[in-house]
Amino acid sequence: MRDFQTPGRSLAVGSNGAAATSHPLSTYAAIEVLRNGGNAVDAALTACSLQSVLEPHNTGLGGDCFAFVWREDLCELHAVNGAGWAPEALSAEFLLKAGIPAIDPSSVHAVTIPGALDAWVRLLADHGTRTLAEILQPTIAYAETGVVLAERAAADWALEVGKLGRDEGAQAQLLNNGKAPSAGDRIRFPLLARTLRIIAAEGSDSFYRGGIARDLVATLSALGGRHSLEDFAAFASHYVDPIGVEYRGVRVMQMPPSGQGLTTLVMLNMLADFPHADLDPAGAERIHLQIEAARLAYAVRDTFIADPEFESVPTAELLSPSFADSLREKINLLRASGAEPTLPIVNQRDTVCLTVVDGAGNACSLVNSLFDAFGCGKVCPRTGVVFQSRGAGFRVEPGHPNSLVGRKRPLHTIIPAMAMRDGKPFLSFGVMGGAFQPVGQVQFLQNVVDFGMNVQEALDAPRGFCTAVTFEAERGISDATLSTLSRMGHAVGRTARPFGGGQAIEIDRNREILKAGSDPRKDGVALAI
Repeated sequence: MRDFQTPGRSLAVGSNGAAATSHPLSTYAAIEVLRNGGNAVDAALTACSLQSVLEPHNTGLGGDCFAFVWREDLCELHAVNGAGWAPEALSAEFLLKAGIPAIDPSSVHAVTIPGALDAWVRLLADHGTRTLAEILQPTIAYAETGVVLAERAAADWALEVGKLGRDEGAQAQLLNNGKAPSAGDRIRFPLLARTLRIIAAEGSDSFYRGGIARDLVATLSALGGRHSLEDFAAFASHYVDPIGVEYRGVRVMQMPPSGQGLTTLVMLNMLADFPHADLDPAGAERIHLQIEAARLAYAVRDTFIADPEFESVPTAELLSPSFADSLREKINLLRASGAEPTLPIVNQRDTVCLTVVDGAGNACSLVNSLFDAFGCGKVCPRTGVVFQSRGAGFRVEPGHPNSLVGRKRPLHTIIPAMAMRDGKPFLSFGVMGGAFQPVGQVQFLQNVVDFGMNVQEALDAPRGFCTAVTFEAERGISDATLSTLSRMGHAVGRTARPFGGGQAIEIDRNREILKAGSDPRKDGVALAI
């Protein structure tokens, strides 16, 4: 039971369905779908689509989507990879010959083929009960009539004015006289609404093979891109086999490579042999173990994770107990690693994650993303579609597993998650934030499993992340803890912005209730019925 005299929020508790998203309106939309007979997939996709006008910097038609779906009727967990691929005519060799040693996130070469819409269609066809037109309708209505901009979304938008000002389409669609909208402003997206109406009427073929595809390719070509209509027409999302490990009686499930979910599992395998229950959740000992395990796990990520269609990723070996033992031996309980730190190559990015569980027990954990805020900062002036920057996740390094090759998918940061007990979901969750996501998921899981927090408390708890060469802490981590970490040999500092933003639902099968929480670092809310 939380202390009602201190800041915080209660769990959303119900028995007939629950939803948690990063915006109250999308959570409400998901609940309305459930109340009107839709299932968890219908509700999740309705909310996800709506996020493209509520948080246009984080998600949209131009991005990618990964999703877990638990089918209670089949007792099966399904995983869909909606990651877009690079244009066939683009390669590391091409960029190197052009004098481009790395893909800048604002470059047209960072734009991969959007995978989200195809993933939505696949999820609906196989697991939903609504049509694409039905799940798009709330987004169309709000794009036309307008939505009131929330506080966190406005703060994030204001930071991107310089990038948006460099693109004619972005200026026209996302700025007003060169300025970002403020919290409380009504914002409209009439061009995007028209595009969504075409998709609702004609289906996703209009986006991948029809007039919308031609408009997107024409815009990208004018910017110097190597994209073709064939790149769009040939694209398809696909099912993948989930991967998982046991952590203190809970089986944690992740997307396989090219997603970075393996990083989460490698961390958990290392940490499983260190007792945590008696540690301070925001104390130096717990954080030291997190930092050291993360350094090693991210080294694994950046060495091995790639598109398995192009490279062999030794997933089973990397998740084996013997490999975890070999990594764990490198961790000194009292001192920071003396070796040069291995740091995430892909930094924190912008994303939405959400989760829905319906009254029948079906669950969906979904992440949709443009990668950077407003993707590469370029908007199609014909369609209003914001182009993602996911291609910045490639290496321009021939021979590296994650080197850029045409029709290849880059190392991908978005990772929805589920945790199982007795073969069924116990937690449906995600923690957004680009490279931070594996650390954020580990922090959340340990808060629940090791420290006995409910899902809202676990999301509220303070966070930190080792970026660049410094462990950057939110203000909830005390100065005393940072001083201890410093004495242990860690470079420490304060982060200017909060880390991540999670959504979570616990499925309590003994009491037949749902407990939902939403991260206070975003504008969102959890609701249950």
